[in-house]
Formats: sequence, structure tokens, C-alpha cells
Amino acid sequence: MKHADKTKHTFKTTAPKNIVVFGATGDVGREVVTEAIMRGHLVTAIARNTDRLASLPETVTRRQVDILESPDLVAGIMADHDIAISAVRPVSGQEHLLATMTECLLTAARQTGTPIYITGGAATLKLADDSGHTVLSAPDFLPDAVRPIAQACATQDALFDQYDDVQWTCLRPPAMLFAGDKTRQYVRGTDTLIPDHDGMARISYADFGVAMVDILEAGDKPQRRLTVGYQNAAAAA
Repeated sequence: MKHADKTKHTFKTTAPKNIVVFGATGDVGREVVTEAIMRGHLVTAIARNTDRLASLPETVTRRQVDILESPDLVAGIMADHDIAISAVRPVSGQEHLLATMTECLLTAARQTGTPIYITGGAATLKLADDSGHTVLSAPDFLPDAVRPIAQACATQDALFDQYDDVQWTCLRPPAMLFAGDKTRQYVRGTDTLIPDHDGMARISYADFGVAMVDILEAGDKPQRRLTVGYQNAAAAA
């Protein structure tokens, strides 16, 4: 079993960027916003809910925007920023909107030439057991309750191949995202789940936010699908 680009990543700084984060008040978006601000970047937070925007740090520029209702506004906002990040997730029961929202953001990135970093899903990642199955295709791997969002993430993932003229990067979480500490220690891979000491593939929302900002600061070649996760956490503790 091999994972590409397997290294541990720690905090570093780079020249400040003007970053816009779509879906900024969700579990992932909030951590991305917090991490980017801590590193000295200028952040504009986009979300649909005014109350949740108000809870973000004071240094954030907040804008209430429904990206599906205002695609031209989305492109205008993106044009004013160096980098765009998508952490959008539809509400339960509307999982199919994930692909539509992602398509809107990719189209805006195409129009403006803005590099965009998109939070994907684990659905298309291969299991680490060499079975050839993905998270979505493996029998009995996913609970029925999460299959709708997993299928939506697979549809989202297929969109990227239609945007070969866009500077996109997709960061896919492992099978389990959870509310936990920020360790700044994780392993990066490409198309396969990264198992921890107990065989589970996991990372905290906080460290996923760290990984997203690490990747955009690195400025690596775009049009890449990546993933991250903890590995041998028990031994390192």
C-alpha cells in the first residue's frame, strides 16, 4: 500500500493573500477562516446566514450571499481576491445542490482566473485494503444516512474534469471528520484513504483547516485531487 506525497506538515507563513471563503460558517469553513487569519491573510467570509457570520472573528470581512441566486455577484467577489476557497455544504435533504454550487464556483473561477481550493468528499477515495473499492462502492462501508452526501460528493468530483482551464485543487477529507484538537500534524495523500493506527481514516476539522491553508500557501501545481489524514497517532502521542 502506497500513498503519494506522504509527509508531515507543520505551521509556516507566506506572503499575505486576499482570500475569499465560501461556506465560511460551516465546520470546515470556520476552521479555514480562523487558520488563514492567524497566518496574517486577509479573509472575506461568504455565507447565507447572517447570524452565523456575526460569530466569526472581528477581522473578517463578512458578506451574506446565496451563491446559487447570485452567480454574477460570486464572480465579482472572486475577481477581487487572490484565492478562493470553497467549504460549501448543502443542508440535509438537498445534497444534490452540492454539484450545482461547486459548478457555480468553478465557472466564476474560470471567468476571473482565480485559483480555487475546493473541499471535496471522501466518496471517491480508494480503501487502503487494496480491494479496489472506493468509500462509495465498498459494500456496507457507509451507513445509509450518509450515502446521499457521498453520492453528491462523487458527482461533485466528476465536475473537475470539465474545468481543465481552471486552477482548481480539490482537498478530500478522510472518512471521518470530527471536532478535535489542532495538532498541525497530518499526512497527505492523493487517491487512497490514509489509515490511522487503528485502521480508521480520520482528521479533525481544525487540522483539515490547517491542511487547506498549507496547500494554498505552497502554491503547488493546480488540478490535483488530494487527501489528508492522521497516521500512527497513537505511537506519536
